[in-house]
Amino acid sequence: MTRTILTYGLISGLIAILGIIGTIIGPGDHSVWLGYLIMLLALSAVLLGVKQHRDRVLGGVIKFWPAFLVGLGIAVIAGLVYVAIWEAYLALTHYTFMDGYIDNILAAKRSAGVTGAAYQKLAAEMEAMRRNYANPLFRMPMTFVEIFPVGLLVALASAALLRNPRFLPARSRPTAA
Repeated sequence: MTRTILTYGLISGLIAILGIIGTIIGPGDHSVWLGYLIMLLALSAVLLGVKQHRDRVLGGVIKFWPAFLVGLGIAVIAGLVYVAIWEAYLALTHYTFMDGYIDNILAAKRSAGVTGAAYQKLAAEMEAMRRNYANPLFRMPMTFVEIFPVGLLVALASAALLRNPRFLPARSRPTAA
């Protein structure tokens, strides 16, 4: 079970963070929805990991709570990998992400016609966010919370679906004649 959790957690975390970093460094405007779609795609490894555990270790049958715990373990590992690689990315880019992010938000608000006190208030909020984000004790849990709730939902759905042995049943292997 530990090997399944680690393997699928690593795969899921790598796919999620590399996809997110790809959208950041790639051309074009990137929405929050694209980021969560990438995370959902990456976290499909939770379903695959629980299914593998059910089929290969438990003979094709698993109860809800054991399935949920395997899925939760995969989601936690994926979240930790996501945080670790994000921190490495930030270090490699000299922690400039938040500067660019804030500049883009402020430019978009200026383009939308926000001025005066409303703009000054937003600028002050963004400056507070920049200071908070510079603290790894703030940044790392915030990064984990980006992906973990999605993983938790996928773990719940996977456990609910895979407790039924007829859902994606194990393939029977041909017997040698």
